[in-house]
This record gives sequence, structure tokens and C-alpha cells, in this order.
Amino acid sequence: MSADLVSVPLYRLGHGRSGDKGDISNLSLIAWDPECYAVLAAQVSEDRVAAWFASRHPRRVIRYLLPSLHAMNFVLENALDGGVNDALNLDAHGKSLSFRLLDMTVQVSPALAARLPDIPGDRPAAA
Repeated sequence: MSADLVSVPLYRLGHGRSGDKGDISNLSLIAWDPECYAVLAAQVSEDRVAAWFASRHPRRVIRYLLPSLHAMNFVLENALDGGVNDALNLDAHGKSLSFRLLDMTVQVSPALAARLPDIPGDRPAAA
């Protein structure tokens, strides 16, 4: 990490939506603006998302970029313990996985970090 950059969670750069169908989780990441989207597109790759959700054991992660919407969509195959009807755990839905994704961090300039919205009570960005 460059000394000129700070680490911030994705929820400061955008918001997410998620859903599921069978054993597939669908995660959308929508940037607040074009500058935030550029950071997300550069740093939130298929490999990083697969590693972030390694405990869910996705067979494959596919990223779809939607630049005109400043958004991207991730499809995580075989990430829901067989899906709602097959899983032994009580909550195999993919609905809450977008919140997990939003905890991933990216590196941004101090100027960008200073203007990003924050959640009250959240820790300040690292210097």
C-alpha cells in the first residue's frame, strides 16, 4: 500500500443489493459517483470477491461491469450451501451477503476519503 493512500470500506464508496436463486448469489455494487466507480472497478475484482467469500466456497465468481450506471454485478456460483431448499443451515439466502461485501476495503486518496459519506460512530479512515 502506498503511503499516499488510505484504506476505506466499500460502504463509503457506494451501496449494495443482493439476491439469490437456488445456489447462486447475485451481488450488486453501486457507486455514489463516477470517481468512486473508477476505484471500485479497478480494485474490486472477481479474484478479490472470491477470496472475500472463501468461507462460502463459491465455485466461480463472475463480474459484470455496468459503467453507465456506475455499478457492477457479481454472480457467485455454488455459494449458498446448496440453496434455500437444500442447505442445513437456517439462513442459506444470499440476501445479506451484500452487507458482507460492503465491509471489504479499497485504497483511496486522502482527498477522496475526506469527501466520502461516513456512518456515525464509524472509525475514521486510517492516515
